[in-house]
Amino acid sequence: MPEPLPHPAADATRPPLVRTEGDRRTLEFTPGDVQSEMLVSRPDALVLEYTRAMMCFALFVPDPRHIVMVGLGGGSLAKFCHRHFPRARITVLEIRDDVIALRDQFCLPPDDARLHVLHCDAADYLARMPLCCDVLLVDGFDSQGLPSDLASSAFYGACRRALHPGGVLVANIFTYDPQYAGALQRLRAAFDGRLAWFARIAGNNRILFALRPAHPGAAPGRGERLLTRMACKEGRGLGWSNRLLARLLVGWLARRRA
Repeated sequence: MPEPLPHPAADATRPPLVRTEGDRRTLEFTPGDVQSEMLVSRPDALVLEYTRAMMCFALFVPDPRHIVMVGLGGGSLAKFCHRHFPRARITVLEIRDDVIALRDQFCLPPDDARLHVLHCDAADYLARMPLCCDVLLVDGFDSQGLPSDLASSAFYGACRRALHPGGVLVANIFTYDPQYAGALQRLRAAFDGRLAWFARIAGNNRILFALRPAHPGAAPGRGERLLTRMACKEGRGLGWSNRLLARLLVGWLARRRA
């Protein structure tokens, strides 16, 4: 396992900003751009659309044993998964120690047997940890957007190797990010074309799903069949229906594991 980083990341030119207005607490890396949002009265709830969309990994891997997350932010995904997937271990990889230092303000539980927040470089960690997880959630950003280290062919190749057969990677990328087109191409290549998304499920956030097949040459399983249907579906009204799907899925997971 990689050693913790000795210093904050070089691109952390300004400290993250936490704002609290009534029941709403937000985290911003750039003033005015909300990176994470929490309801103080319900800290485990998923508030932002893109976080609910990322939870659609449960359609592919409903009972993961190990979930790895790239990027902590305000801990929305980590808190939800820690509470509602009680049989899963959760490992969060965060390069900025000043973000990790905010975990108490965002009500993230302390590390325990199931939850570990590591101060490390995610690209380095994943390159050294093949076959380590069932679900890989990539939601890492800096003040400039998507870091190049998290959009390279080497990184996406390491992500595929880190997944168990049948595992799924979920990546959050802004469609207006200058790296979007290249990242999409590299991710598609790393997963041999097994890449799709739910159309317009989270506004400008494109939530990409990439699947590692259960066995080379095997007939498509449920996850691959779903991926194929996602890739083929476009059209009016899908944004609304896909957002509803994500809300219903998150609501079902919350009730199931309340």
